[in-house]
Amino acid sequence: MVFSSVAFLYFFLPAALFGHFVLPKKFKNAWLFLTGLVFYSFGEPIWTALLILSCVINYSAGLMIEKYKNIPKKRKAVFIIAIILDLGILGIFKYTGFLVGIVNGIFGTNLPQNIYAGISNSLFGTHFSLAKIALPVGISFFTFQSMSYTVDLYLGNISVQRSFIDFSAFVTCFPQIIAGPIVKYRDVESELKSRHVSASDLSAGVSRFARGLAKKVLLANNAGRLWLEMKSADISALPALSAWLGIIAFTFQIYFDFSGYSDMAIGIGRMLGFYFPENFDLPYISKSVREFWRRWHMTLGEWFRGYVYIPLGGSRAGVGKMIRNIAIVWLLTGLWHGASMNFLIWGIWFGALIIIERLFLGRILERLPGFFPWLYTILAVIFGWVFFDLPDIPTAVSYLGAMFGASGIFADNGSLFAICEYSVTLSLCIYFSSEAPKNFKAAAEERLKKAGLKVSVFEIIEPVAVLTLLIASTAYIVNDGYNPFLYFNF
Repeated sequence: MVFSSVAFLYFFLPAALFGHFVLPKKFKNAWLFLTGLVFYSFGEPIWTALLILSCVINYSAGLMIEKYKNIPKKRKAVFIIAIILDLGILGIFKYTGFLVGIVNGIFGTNLPQNIYAGISNSLFGTHFSLAKIALPVGISFFTFQSMSYTVDLYLGNISVQRSFIDFSAFVTCFPQIIAGPIVKYRDVESELKSRHVSASDLSAGVSRFARGLAKKVLLANNAGRLWLEMKSADISALPALSAWLGIIAFTFQIYFDFSGYSDMAIGIGRMLGFYFPENFDLPYISKSVREFWRRWHMTLGEWFRGYVYIPLGGSRAGVGKMIRNIAIVWLLTGLWHGASMNFLIWGIWFGALIIIERLFLGRILERLPGFFPWLYTILAVIFGWVFFDLPDIPTAVSYLGAMFGASGIFADNGSLFAICEYSVTLSLCIYFSSEAPKNFKAAAEERLKKAGLKVSVFEIIEPVAVLTLLIASTAYIVNDGYNPFLYFNF
C-alpha cells in the first residue's frame, strides 16, 4: 500500500488514527503493531513473516544482551550472532543473485539478477542456476532499524525493551516501515512508553502530510513522466537537449518522491505522537558533495556515520585510514541501495568525490564565488543519478554520451515540445527545491509586522492551502495511473 492511494488516504489512515485515539493507552502500541502488519501485508503478505522474524531476532537478542550484561564474552557472542542473522537475511534476499551473478560471470556463464535456489556443476567450474524471487519491500529500511536497537543496547546507549509488542510496534510502525526515515530506537524510546497528541500536533501533522503528498503526486509524478519518456527512447538517437531534460527531470523526481514520502511519514508520525527525525534539508542548494550528503537522506547518512564510519576510526587515525573508512562507507551505501554494479559505481563515484573534497577540493570550493561550487555539486549529483536509475552500466554510459552530443543532434522538435509541455512542472520543481518559499514566507511576515498586522493571518491561510493540496492531490491520484514510489525498491 502506498500513501498516495485512495485506499490509504480515505480508508486505512482514518481507521488507524481512529483506533489510536479511542483505544486506552495500554493498547496503543498493540494497535500500532497490528496496523503496521496490515499495512505491510497489503503489498507483501508472504514477507510479513520475514518482518516478524526480524522483530523476534532483535528483541530476543536484546533480552539476552541484558541477561549477560555482566558476562562480556556471552554478551558479545549474542550481539555478533544477532548481527550475522540480520545481515544474513538481508544478504540472502537482496544480494545472493548479485554475488552469484559475479561468480558465474567469472566462469563465463550468465545469470539474471534477483534470483535464488539450485546449484549444478559444469565441466569448467561452478555454475549456479537460480529461480527468480521478489525482493521484500523495504527490507533495507526495517533491517537497519531493527539492528540499531541491538547495536545501541550493546553499546549501552539505551535500556532493554522487555515488551515484545512495544518493540515490534517500533519496527513495524507503518508511517516509515517501507521507505524511512530510518528511525533509531533511541529516537522514539520515550514516545513508545507514553505519547500525547495535542491539537497543534494533529494540525502540524496534517499540514506536513499534505505538503508531502503534493510533492509526490503533483511534482514527482509529473517530472517522472518526462524522465520515463526520455529514458525509454532510443538513446543512440537522443538529442543532447532531450537527454539533459530527462535526467534533470529525474533529479527532481527522486527528490520530491523521496522527500515527499519522508514528509508524509513525519506528518503521520506527528499525528500518532512521534517526532521522527528530518530526512531532507534542501539538498540541491548544496555547494559541495559533502554538504549534499549532509542534506540528502540524512537518517541513512547518520546511520552509516554512527554505526560504521566512527567505529572504524572516522578521520581520527590519519589520512590513509580516513580514505579507507570513507571508501568502505560509500561501497556499503551503494550496495544498500541495490544489488547491482550500477549502484556500486554510484557509491564509488560519490565516495571518490568526498575523499577528493576532504583532501584538497573542499578548500578550493570555499574560496570560489558561490555559483561555481553549486554548479560543480549539482552536475556531480546529476551524473550520479544517471548510474542510479538506468538498468546497467552500458546503458548509463550511453545516456551520458547522449548528454554530450553522441547522437550528433543538439535538439529536435521533441526536445522543444518537451520544454513547452513540462515548463510549468520544472519551474515549480526549481522553486520548491530552493530556499525561495522559506524566504518568501519570512519576507511576508516581516511586511505584515511593519504594516501592524498580526502574523496569525498565516493561521487562516494554511488550513485553506492544506485542504487545496489534499483535493488537488486526490484528484490527480484518481485520474492518473502513474504513481510509483522509487524508494520502495530498497
